[in-house]
Amino acid sequence: MSHTEPADATPARTTAPTDQPHNVPDFEVVLEADEEDASSDGEANSIRSSTASISSSILGYRIENGRTYHKYKDGKYNMPNDEREMDRLDLQHHMFLLSFDDKLGTAPPNEPEAKVGRVLDVGTGSGIWAMDFGDAHPEAEIIGIDLSAIQPEYTPPNVKFEIDDLEEPWTYSQPFGYIHSRLMNSAVSNWRRYVQKCFDNLEPGGYLELIEVGPFLRSDDGTLKPEHSVMKTLMLLVEASQKLGAAYQDPKELKSMMIDAGFTDVVMQQLKWPINPWPKEKRYKELGAWNSQNMDDGWEAICMAPLTRALGWTREEVLLMMVENRKDFKDRNIHAYVSM
Repeated sequence: MSHTEPADATPARTTAPTDQPHNVPDFEVVLEADEEDASSDGEANSIRSSTASISSSILGYRIENGRTYHKYKDGKYNMPNDEREMDRLDLQHHMFLLSFDDKLGTAPPNEPEAKVGRVLDVGTGSGIWAMDFGDAHPEAEIIGIDLSAIQPEYTPPNVKFEIDDLEEPWTYSQPFGYIHSRLMNSAVSNWRRYVQKCFDNLEPGGYLELIEVGPFLRSDDGTLKPEHSVMKTLMLLVEASQKLGAAYQDPKELKSMMIDAGFTDVVMQQLKWPINPWPKEKRYKELGAWNSQNMDDGWEAICMAPLTRALGWTREEVLLMMVENRKDFKDRNIHAYVSM
């Protein structure tokens, strides 16, 4: 297995399970702070009307607190699907490329000479990963699924997008050689069932790559305190996710779930995204600068629906809380990072 897998980005092969699966040790990097920087016509009309109604429910959207959300399976996912969020997801995709040395992932199918058949991109969002993978692997057939029909109309010929709910039964006619699942925390109600479903839909020797974020920021030097406003908000988000039926999953537990499902050669490695450019090392300082923009653009999207839907907050209360949170995000004396 590749030695560059990010923690909680866990590719694995679906080779036959053994009594003692070979598991590569976890890896972790330590960041150093930069001291210099703190039929009849009637029937036909009825059919057309029904079809239009179905199309509207699947392809439509609705507005809530100034943001647009998916209409299909209304309310099931908490993140908006508007242009602001699509731009942020594309920025976030760039951050993953920086983290993975310009690769689209860390599982073997992402190696330059790798050949792969069918690929499933779960929660494809803007579709940027699926399209990039399709361009890089013209031999592959890529399917991207999402609750929102927000992907581009014109795509590589080997890429197609489907509107689907990952928690419904999967009815694919053929298994996949590679399943890519990125940042689905708070969108999956039962991770053990989800991992098993992925295993069951992979061909022998296929790979699953899970790239997930934990619910809390961390710091290695104690500069992030429980009393910081952003930590209090994260506690509220955890409470809200539980009430909404999709509690945050600790990514560290995914490795054992994969082994239990039958995966072998499971690799887990930690990836750290600083909240601002506080690190001394150039690579992490750059990631911190990008993540500062990522959090600035995305914090409202992350907080608004869970806090208003589950905890009864008003939009104004959420926005007021975010003012204090952003002070923490910009403070270079807080050496915090997002753990991936």
